[in-house]
Order: sequence, then C-alpha cells, then structure tokens
Amino acid sequence: MKKDILSFAIAYTLPLTVVCGYLAGGLFNLLTPLYVFGLVPVLDLIIGIDRSNPSSSRAAKELEQSIGYRLLTWGCCPVQVAVTVWGAYAAAYNPLSITEAAGLTLSIGISSGAMGITVAHELAHRVNNRFEPLLARIMLATCLYMHWSIEHVAGHHRTVATPEDPATARLGESFYKFWPRTVFGGFNSAWDFEVHRIQKRGRPAWSRHNRVAGYLVYQLALLAGVAVIFGPGGLLYWLGQSVIAVGLLEVVNYVEHYGLMRSKDRDGRYEPINPRHSWNSSNWLTNRYLFNLQRHSDHHFKPGVRYQALQHFDESPQLPTGYAGMLLLALIPTLWYRVMDSRVRAVMGTS
Repeated sequence: MKKDILSFAIAYTLPLTVVCGYLAGGLFNLLTPLYVFGLVPVLDLIIGIDRSNPSSSRAAKELEQSIGYRLLTWGCCPVQVAVTVWGAYAAAYNPLSITEAAGLTLSIGISSGAMGITVAHELAHRVNNRFEPLLARIMLATCLYMHWSIEHVAGHHRTVATPEDPATARLGESFYKFWPRTVFGGFNSAWDFEVHRIQKRGRPAWSRHNRVAGYLVYQLALLAGVAVIFGPGGLLYWLGQSVIAVGLLEVVNYVEHYGLMRSKDRDGRYEPINPRHSWNSSNWLTNRYLFNLQRHSDHHFKPGVRYQALQHFDESPQLPTGYAGMLLLALIPTLWYRVMDSRVRAVMGTS
C-alpha cells in the first residue's frame, strides 16, 4: 500500500524538471517538454502496462479511505502556486534570453497542465466537501480557467459522448478545429449552468451569486496584481503559461473521447455512459504522472471514485500508447486520423 502511494509522487518530478532546467540555464529550460514528450513515451513502452485492479470491494473501499493518496494531491496545490509565482519573478527580474524566457514559460505551462489541472480535476470532483474543490479552484486560477471546475463536473459528465458536449471531439475533427469549440463552448456551458442555477432562486444573472462571474473578477484581479508586482514581462509570462496549460488540458480532452458517441433510443434519450465511451491507456508510468486519469472509462462511470481506486476495463477502447505519445500524434491530423479513425469505427461498429 505505502509503496503504491509513493509511486504517484512521481508527478512531483514535473515541477522539479522546471527548476532544474532553469538553474542549468540556456536550452536546459526546455528540459520539461523533452522529459514529458520525449523520455516518458519511451519509458511507457519499456515499463509497459498495468491492468491490476483492487482485489475486492473491501480493498477498493480501503484505497478510497487512505489519507496518503489525498495528501499527495493536496500537496500539489502549494507546489503549483509556488512554481507559477516563482516563474513570474524569474521572467520579470532575472536576465533571460528570449529562448530562456520562452523555454521557462513553456515548461511551467506544461507543469501547470500536466500536474496542476490534472490534480484540480481530481479535487473538483470531491463535491461532498469544501476544502478539496477550493484547492482545485486555486490551481485553476493560476491557469485562468476557473470556470472549468463547473463545466467539467456539471456539464461534461452529463453530456459526454454526445454532440451537446463541447469537450467531445467528433470523428474526423482535427484538434485545431476542436480547440476553439471546446474552449468557448465550455465557457458558455459553465455560464449557462450558473445562470440557470441562480435564476431558479430568483437572482439576476450578473450578481455575486454567479460563480462564473466571480471567477472572472478573481482572475482579472490576479492579472492586475501580476502586472503591478512583476510588470509586463511577468504578465506576458503568466498569460503564456496559462495558454499552454489550457492547451494541454484540451488536447487531453480531444484524445479522451475522440469519435466515441452514445446512441439514442426510440424516445430520443441517450444510452447510459458505459466503458466504451472513453479512450483508455493502461501504461503504468503515465498513469502515475496523471493520477490514473487514463483509466477514464471508470472515471466517467463512477465520477465520485478517487483516482487510486479507479479500475481497468478490458472492454474499454484502448489507445495504442499513453497520453504523452498520443498528444503529440493529435497535433498532426493526418497521422492522427490514420491511427485512430479505424479504431473508432471498430469500437462503434461502423464501416
């Protein structure tokens, strides 16, 4: 048990590579993208897959209750905030070349997306308490994407694998067409949910009760503070790393449900979500970096289950490799279609 808990601590190596690359200077500021998109896919192939599941419902419940797994995710919040703020200081007050500044921004953006938003996703689902969703919102604030905590839980999990979901990529849709649709569609989804929620209580759309409006105010205040403290250089860095982090999140969304759609019954109701509506990967290493995010079918089937108790399903559609490799493939549409479209048709039973 303890050994398995510590294996998930490998996620903390992501911000560590940022700091090490910065201290080494020069092109070493690109250490993080080389680590994530170069070394990790190779190690995925070498280390292989992990199909192990809790041995019983009792074992799964014990996993759920283990405080060690929770502490690992809680610790990511102060690390995320510290690294992001430190990056603003480094970009503003240290003499960096254009290459070094760009490398630092890229590296922190990748860390913010791979560790920060991934953990925020895990904690945002803990809706039965206030502490963990608060940590999620703090981490999302560093990426200027706080509304996503609402849209993902209240929107995406309800409409996933349907045309109504902006975060489900269509068959034949490139990531570059998907990105603006999911970013703006996700914001609209969160806004509509909040307006509907507060109007049912007789309150106006623009009010302090609208969480999305509040998040916009918080984030504008954050950017104003960054501009005052760290100047134009710090502000440009903060915006840049946020765009990279959000881009990383959305390319993961693109991969997770590409081409998988739920059918409708005679009454026009969508079939229940089942394990074949998400792409999965059982690569041991990347699942440790991403807190079992690649066991995505079980996450959608049981969104309240904590990451350590998510299960592998043999019947779930399996990606040819882990997310790190698939994200690179998604950036090259021709290769992506060649690898994935036939797999989609096999899963969906179409020619």
